[in-house]
Amino acid sequence: MKPALRWVLVTVVLAFALVVALWPQASPTTGPASTGPASTGATQLGQSVQSAAGSPPGIDQLRSRAALRPCPAAHPGLTPVRGPLSGLVLPCLGQPGMVDMGTALAGRPALLNLWGPLCQPCAQELPALAAYATEPGAVPVLGVEVQRLPEGALDLLAALNVHYPSVSDPDGRLRAALSAPPVLPLSYVVSADGRVNQVNPPEVLRNPEQVRAVVARYLGPGSVG
Repeated sequence: MKPALRWVLVTVVLAFALVVALWPQASPTTGPASTGPASTGATQLGQSVQSAAGSPPGIDQLRSRAALRPCPAAHPGLTPVRGPLSGLVLPCLGQPGMVDMGTALAGRPALLNLWGPLCQPCAQELPALAAYATEPGAVPVLGVEVQRLPEGALDLLAALNVHYPSVSDPDGRLRAALSAPPVLPLSYVVSADGRVNQVNPPEVLRNPEQVRAVVARYLGPGSVG
């Protein structure tokens, strides 16, 4: 082989290797690179999910500092709702114990908000949800912490002065039952008969007026005070 041709081949091989080395690749732990719905500010769930087994040390102190309102309990005499929440039991974030979602939400509408402490748009949305939850005629707001970080979740809620109740979804059962897309924050409006509607497209609710409008969109104007 002529020396000139040999150097051409070497140059081509090196250039190809450089291109391969710089090509964007998905992380084996986080999945494809996020594009996310840029128009709404939601973020890819897979980017920030981490594992935390069991109740971490100091959880009682964090619960006391966060001072979340009690998780919803079943109303006597009400039939558990049918639908995706039926039979779904999740741990309460703010207090020890479990919450049967089908019985706890039976007979009353609610706003479910899927969130996590590593989700920056969630931190922007939480105060708006908290402000809405205190308004007359507001439907109950129930947070669902999905990043398996109860310590970080309680710490963030305490820092933001957010006190409405929240459950955890450590095994992803609620997300699976709702076929939730991998974005946060993500809200669902639950009707009194157990029907669950995803707020679509997902959006970051930045003030109580936006929250009220979303609830009215799925439950009707008479659902808000």
